Amino acid sequence: MLEALSPALICMGALLLDRLIGEPRFHPLIWFGKVAIWLERRLNNRQSRCRGVIAVLMLISLPVGLVWLIQATQATAESLAIQVILDMVILTFVIGWQSMKEHAMAVAQPLLAGDLEGARNNLAMIVSRQTDGMNETEVVGATLESVLENGHDCVFAPLFWYALLGPAGALLHRLVNTLDAMWGYKNARYLKFGCFAARLDDLLGWAPARLTAICYAISGSLPNAFYAWRKQMGKHKSPNAGVVMAAGAGALDIVIGGPAVYDGVRQDKPYLGAGDQAKSVDINRAIQLIQKSLVVWLVLFALLLLLVNYKEIGEWLPYSAR
Repeated sequence: MLEALSPALICMGALLLDRLIGEPRFHPLIWFGKVAIWLERRLNNRQSRCRGVIAVLMLISLPVGLVWLIQATQATAESLAIQVILDMVILTFVIGWQSMKEHAMAVAQPLLAGDLEGARNNLAMIVSRQTDGMNETEVVGATLESVLENGHDCVFAPLFWYALLGPAGALLHRLVNTLDAMWGYKNARYLKFGCFAARLDDLLGWAPARLTAICYAISGSLPNAFYAWRKQMGKHKSPNAGVVMAAGAGALDIVIGGPAVYDGVRQDKPYLGAGDQAKSVDINRAIQLIQKSLVVWLVLFALLLLLVNYKEIGEWLPYSAR
């Protein structure tokens, strides 16, 4: 029975390790990002979509292929312990929940203390928009957008792809998501080169984003979450982030979004959610929502594993309990 539930137990172990360790000082993704920067500087000089495809495939093939090969060769009972350790380590590195919580609270705490400037400075570490001149409502909204979206990108999507394809799947999503964050901008430099990374990230995130939205809804205000999802999902430029943020804000009974400034240019962004204007205390409420959603996610995953492995579990049960 424990073997049948081992994927769910590994997910729980990785989340616990992430909680205890947080973001390592020398995180592997930092080195991956440095290699990506080096490669982009050498390939992105002709405004070519083809070069963007080549760059993505070059960067993800080796690490994902290596993990898949190790995963494929660890098929014996003697290697089960090695496989469990490998899975847990990889999941711990691709999950970024503890780091996200710490960054979010680094914005919330100055706000609660009346230090708007300090909150703006800390917010600039987790968003790409300009934070200079933001008022408190804008700072809160930007933080909540980041927390709710990264609940999907850094937690639920890696867990989804681990459940589906093992550690190679979780790593694949995290690397593609990282490249999208680096190259997925619709500006002169990345419009063509980053197109493949952005589209691939949208594809990999489609199913887990909707499952994340469902978990947000179950863990919060269900009617408002589904109302916001249904009414606002097509208004955001991202087919996945819009669903997650609308459902998350609705689950919290708040409204986020609105215009923001990027590189000196004001962009009109949709308002998402349903309820009152977001306040500083809602940042911690969003963190609590994601943690409740994680419980829902893990329980559903464990039940699915039990359902899939019901024959093996039936053999494990005493005769009287069958």
